[in-house]
Amino acid sequence: MTEYDAVVYDLDGTLVDLDVDWNAVAVDVREVYDSANVEPPSDGLWDMLEAAGDSGLGTEVESAIAAHEHDGARTSNRLAHADELLERSLPSGVCSLNCEQACRIALDEHALDDAVDAVVGRDTVGTWKPDPEPLLATVRALDAKPARTLFIGDSARDQRTAERAGIDFEYVGEGPSEF
Repeated sequence: MTEYDAVVYDLDGTLVDLDVDWNAVAVDVREVYDSANVEPPSDGLWDMLEAAGDSGLGTEVESAIAAHEHDGARTSNRLAHADELLERSLPSGVCSLNCEQACRIALDEHALDDAVDAVVGRDTVGTWKPDPEPLLATVRALDAKPARTLFIGDSARDQRTAERAGIDFEYVGEGPSEF
């Protein structure tokens, strides 16, 4: 790890496993669209999230997703990389597709908050992964350089984010998760 000055972790599937039923989240987000008499682009959760702003439903959709994430963060399971995070002496951050508050709740629940110097969630900057800006914002908050930072995650989306940001990437486990 001496070749890096900072490390950034994805949260869900990397440090913790959020206890979220994503199908139930999609149903709740669909209800937001239905209540507003707006046809969603699909039944896919992330499609609905991406289109929500254009439909004037951004705040309501974000709230519906965040409520599930907050609850899931409180009952999340700690994963092995959390121990690695605690053992590292490098500045460390979290860059997640989950909302920032859910990240902070999970980090607090598992006594990881003191080991993390920066947290960037889906709602922290104007874009989310795989756009590189959330990861680059995390690196800037750590006062690090992209070329001297490692991003550790569990998904192909995480890998694409790192590539787009010009940051080295390492998978947790054997390779990408389904999400």
